This record gives sequence, C-alpha cells and structure tokens, in this order.
Amino acid sequence: MIERYTLPRMGAIWTPQRKYETWLQVELASCEAREEAGEVPRGMARRVKRKVTLDPGRIEEIERVTKHDIIAFLESLAEQAGPPARHLHVGLTSSDVLDTGLAIQLVEAGGIILEDLDALLTVLQDQAFAHRKTMMVGRSHGIHGEPISLGFKFVIWYEEFKRQRNRLTAAGEDVAVGKLSGAMGTFAHLPPRIEKVTCAKLGLKPAAVSNQVVQRDRHAAFIGALALVAASIEKVATEIRHLQRTEVLEAEEYFSAGQKGSSAMPHKRNPVGSENLCGLARVIRANSLAALENVTLWHERDISHSSVERIIIPDSTILLDYMLVRLTQLLKNLVVYPERMLENLNLKGGLVYSQRLLLALVDRGVERKVAYEAVQRNAMEAWEGGESFHDLVSEDPLISRKLTQAGIKSCFDPEWYVRHLDEVYRRVFGSKAVALKPRPVRKGKTRP
Repeated sequence: MIERYTLPRMGAIWTPQRKYETWLQVELASCEAREEAGEVPRGMARRVKRKVTLDPGRIEEIERVTKHDIIAFLESLAEQAGPPARHLHVGLTSSDVLDTGLAIQLVEAGGIILEDLDALLTVLQDQAFAHRKTMMVGRSHGIHGEPISLGFKFVIWYEEFKRQRNRLTAAGEDVAVGKLSGAMGTFAHLPPRIEKVTCAKLGLKPAAVSNQVVQRDRHAAFIGALALVAASIEKVATEIRHLQRTEVLEAEEYFSAGQKGSSAMPHKRNPVGSENLCGLARVIRANSLAALENVTLWHERDISHSSVERIIIPDSTILLDYMLVRLTQLLKNLVVYPERMLENLNLKGGLVYSQRLLLALVDRGVERKVAYEAVQRNAMEAWEGGESFHDLVSEDPLISRKLTQAGIKSCFDPEWYVRHLDEVYRRVFGSKAVALKPRPVRKGKTRP
C-alpha cells in the first residue's frame, strides 16, 4: 500500500531494546563525566560498556520481582559488569535516566518526521509549479466563488507545511533537554557541572531548572506540534475527498490496476487514502489533549504522566510518520482533470464573474447598491432558471447601457483573476519561482 513506509525505521526507536540503549547511554555518559571530574577511576564506564549486553528479556524478568523498571535495568547491568557497575547511577534518580533517555528518542523521532516533511514539501512545490496555470473554480462555503488555479492550492499547502516544519523544529529543540538534578531537582548529590557535561555527550541541553522530572509542558508542545501537522494533513485530505466526489471529479487518488473500491459496487473508486488520513488525524489530536493533561503533576513529581506517555508518544510519532509518507505519495500520484475543472468553472454561464461585473459597473458611475442589485438579479435568474449568466447580463437594460458587449465579455476572463499569482509564487518560493519548470503530472486523459 505504501511504497516507502517501513515501520521498523520509526518503530525501532520505541522498542524496549532502544529504550534500554538510551538508558545505558545516560548512565555511561554520567559515569564518564564523573571520571573526567576525578570522582571515579578512569575507565569504569568503558569497562561496563565492554562487559554488558542488553537483554530485554532478563530486565523484564527482574522487573517482575522488583516492580521497578530502572532498578531491574541496573541489576541486570550489575550481573554482567560486576564491581564497576557500582559507579553507575550515583546521585541520580530514576527520572534522570528516564527523561534524558526519552529526550534522545524524541530527537531521533523528530528527525525522521522532519525528513518526511521535507519530502512532502518537495512534492507540494512540484505540483504548485506543474499546475500554476491549471484553472479551476475557487469555492467558499462549498459554493462556487471565483477562478483560481490548482497550483494556488498547492502553494497554500506548501507554505502551511513549511510553517508546521518550523513549529516542529522549535518543539523538538524545546524537548531535547536532559536532567541529572536528582530526586528533587536540587543537585543534592551530583553537581550541575556533571549534568552539563553528560548532556553535551548525549547531544542534549541541560534543563535550566527541573524538579524530579523535566517539565511536561515541553512534551505537550511536541505532541501538540505533531497534532498541528496532522491537522494540516487532514485539511489536504479533506480537500481531495471533496474534489473526488462524483459530481465534482476534478481530481482523484490514483486507482491502480486490479484495485477494488467496493465489494458490492464494481464501479466505485473511493478516496480511501484521504479518508484514512482524516481518521488518523483524530487519534493524534486526542493524544495531544492527553499530553496537555500530563503537564499537571503533584508537587515535585508523580507518575500519572508516565503510563500516558508510553502510549501517546510512540503512537503519535509512528502515526505521523506513516501519514506524511502516505500523503506525499498520494499527492505525487494525484490524477487531475483540467477539462472537468474548466467545465465546472463555466457552470451557469459564468456566475463566478459577478464581482468583476459589479466593479465594472461601479467604475462606470453606477451606485454600488444599484449595481449589486442588477448583477444579483441576473445571477439569481441564472442560478434558478439555468440560463447563461453571460447572456442575461448582456441583455440587461442597465448593464448593457453602461457597458459595451466587449466590456461585458472582458469581465468573463478567468486569467484576469490569477494575474498576480506570479508575485504570490515569488513571496513563497523566492528566486525559485522563476527558475523552476513544471514537471509532468497525471492528467485525466491518462487516468489509469
């Protein structure tokens, strides 16, 4: 179904094995920092690392007795490393290891999602330029408004996902912090310089201040950023679902040879990918609410957040990775029907040109209220009676007295509405707006 998506890449970050690896990284980095400070004999961290092989099964076996994951982890290390293991976890509390290890995982997961966003942005840019001149009707409230181009939609989406990338980058930086400040966060048993050195070894920043945990507003912001990306995915997917409706059919998801849309109705070609994305966005959005609930903890710490995070953080990152890959492929292979777009644009004989006609009358000295009523009167007749709006206004006494037939015809030019799009493209793409050339795209006549 998804050509590039492979669960192991993101999913591997959230396996027990990787979790224990990050814990070991934290413990060893802390021990090395203490060695460099002269508090531990040189080489202890290296000796532990050389002797230890992480065994999730053994750790979980010990945890069934201890009922404590960090203690089980430390005991499993001590079984293998012997005396050097006594230099691990000195001055630390469990959350020093848990939260700092989690930060490593979040950095890794965030990196994958940023790569996904870059791939999506490339496709959005390609489609924006490929369909720069593909005219279609713009809609507000689901009703025909005025002419736009399909490329214009892609430009809007491109700029939105660029903002989402910036938000996620900022949230990722905010959550990329570690803490080794001890049981209450006061550095009672380990000085701040050890925290600073340890975090540097791990590629993290030390939290400026913490209690027993890194404060959960950071994690809420990160999950919130994921939810915002998912919301934009849902926005694009919803648009595709509307464009694929039978009575619209201006674009549709690629329907491959042998694919089936319904077990009962052989004619069906459903926007299943877009519907899937809309549903998954709800899950990440719900997870962001749970992350907000995690911000409030009792006093210096409780563990009400812990069980929640074990679900929402892996699920949200894995889901968003999948959603971004799927949307990228969906948009890359989107089938577009330019002829159908023009057909819809010209429904009712040009109703969408009413504003330009109104302004042309005003420009010729007609009071705006009078001009509006004249244009609306003909528009309603075209709407209800099926006659051509162009023909009706051409025969209207007031309008034809103020505007020549050539003047009326000029109001029905769709290109006039997109004459400033080059400037919009320059605002969004900069110098690339001129240099980039359209790439081949799937159009209706080549529909599978």
